[in-house]
Amino acid sequence: MPPIRVAVLAFDGVSLFHLSVPGMVLGTAQSTPDKPYYQVNYCAEVPGMVSSDQGLGLSVSSGLELMHTADVIIIPAWGDQSVVASPTLVQALQLANAQGKLIVGLCLGAFVLGDAGLLDEKEATTHWAARDEFARRFPSARFRPQALYVCADNIITSAGTVAAIDCCLHLIRQRLGADVANRTAKMLVTPPHRQGGQAQYVEHTVPQLSSETHLSEVLAWARTHLASDLSLDVLADRAKMSRRTFTRRFKEATGTTVSKWLNAERVARAQALLETTELPVECIAGEVGFGTALSLRQHFAAQLGTSPSEYRKMFCLGMGESAAFVGIQ
Repeated sequence: MPPIRVAVLAFDGVSLFHLSVPGMVLGTAQSTPDKPYYQVNYCAEVPGMVSSDQGLGLSVSSGLELMHTADVIIIPAWGDQSVVASPTLVQALQLANAQGKLIVGLCLGAFVLGDAGLLDEKEATTHWAARDEFARRFPSARFRPQALYVCADNIITSAGTVAAIDCCLHLIRQRLGADVANRTAKMLVTPPHRQGGQAQYVEHTVPQLSSETHLSEVLAWARTHLASDLSLDVLADRAKMSRRTFTRRFKEATGTTVSKWLNAERVARAQALLETTELPVECIAGEVGFGTALSLRQHFAAQLGTSPSEYRKMFCLGMGESAAFVGIQ
C-alpha cells in the first residue's frame, strides 16, 4: 500500500514539541502490511535553516511544493498569533483545501487556517488562552473553546500543547482504526483515546487525595463493565464514598460528570466494536450499556455527528483518501 504522505510546516520560532508530535505519533503507528503507513516530511516557505522556539537550528530542504503531493498537511503551533500568515502560505493552503486535502492546525496553528479563510462557517478550536483573540479575529468560525480537537469536513483543529497528541491519535483512529491507535498510544505511554469534546482543562487543581488511587481503580473497573448497571449509587458504593463525596471527587479528578464520562466511554467502546467486529448495532448497544440501538444512535449522533452504521461503513470502505472525517459534537 502507498504511504499516507504528511507535510508538516516548519517556520522561524516553531515549537519543537509541536513540530515533533506528528512524526512521533504518526510515525509510530504500526498497521498491518496490507494497510498504509504514515510518511512524515517537513517543509518551509523558504527551504534552508529554520530557528526553533528553543534556539535550535533546523535544516529544512523542501519548500511549500511538498504540500502539492501530501495527503495531510499539518500546521504546528504558530509562534505569534498576532502575525498574519503570508500570502504565499495562505495561497498554498487554499489550493490544498480546494483539492480536498486533510489540513490540521495544532494549537495556535489554527490561526493560520483562519488567516487562509479555511475556518469560515466551520467549528474550530485552539489553545484556551488565545480564545478571545481567536474569536475576535475569526468571527465567522464557530469557535469551541472547550474542545480538545474539532473535525469539520477536511479541516481539523486542536487545543493547546498536549492536545496535539490526542489529535494525531485521532487521525490514526479515523484512518487505520482503533486497534492501531491503541497500540500507538501504548508505545507512547499515553491514554489511547480522549473524546474531542472533553474539556481542555480542569478548572481547579486536582487535589492529592488518599482515595485517588481507589477512584482510578473504580473507573478502570467501570470501563470493563460498561454493560452493567453503573448508576451513581453503584459506583459510589464501590469507591466506598457517599454519593455526594463521589460526585465531587469524580468531577475534580476528571473534569466532567459521571453521566458524561460514562456516555463518552460507551461511545468509544462502541466505536471499537464497530471497527473490529461484525456484531449488529443492536448487540453493540447492549454490549456497551446503552440498552437499545435507538439510544446508541442518539449518543453517537450527539458525540460524533454520525450514525453507527455510517461510522462502520466508513471503515469498511477502508477509509480512502477522500473519506470524510466526522465532526465531534
